[in-house]
Amino acid sequence: MLNEILRSLTRRTAGVPGLARATRIDPVRRAHYIAPMAIREIIVLPDKQLRLVSKPVDTVDTRVRKLADDMLETMYDAPGIGLAGIQVAVPLRIVTMDIAKRDKDDPEAQPQPRVFINPEIVAASEDLSVYEEGCLSIPEYYEEVERPARVRVRYLDLDGKVHEEDAEGLFATCIQHEIDHLNGVLFIDYLSKLKRDRVMKKFTKAAKLAGK
Repeated sequence: MLNEILRSLTRRTAGVPGLARATRIDPVRRAHYIAPMAIREIIVLPDKQLRLVSKPVDTVDTRVRKLADDMLETMYDAPGIGLAGIQVAVPLRIVTMDIAKRDKDDPEAQPQPRVFINPEIVAASEDLSVYEEGCLSIPEYYEEVERPARVRVRYLDLDGKVHEEDAEGLFATCIQHEIDHLNGVLFIDYLSKLKRDRVMKKFTKAAKLAGK
């Protein structure tokens, strides 16, 4: 999922047109059932599962809603602003996100969680934007990535209804990052081979030391 991209993006996204509007669209409804949420383990590089292409969700049922709840709980606990199903070792096309700016000193501030099921980019702008990205599956590593500045995304909500909406700013960056995860693509794939090899070497060594 998307890591503490918020570290620099909070600074970078100040004044981005349309960003505040985008973060308020279609907040997630309360769960359709009563069930405890669970924090799941986030898999990290070089886990080969991160390269799997996730399968579409056939039916938005209780199982899928429970997964969404767990993913949100895991994302907030990390903490991060986005998470893909494969990052908790579930190869289904589901993404959770919360890019709302929240003032910790404001007791009235509320999270704005979102869930995207079977999300896909149906259109993208020719103009590009650059943000410093990170990833919960590649912890404590950040690099600038260039992506389309605006995209149109189609997805299902937790009721199985189809939606389409435009995304720009941080929203556009996050949804593209997360959809990449569903296709087995990591943000380091946009970097030079030299940088990518260094990251792989670092995390492979860490995994060996940890006995994984």
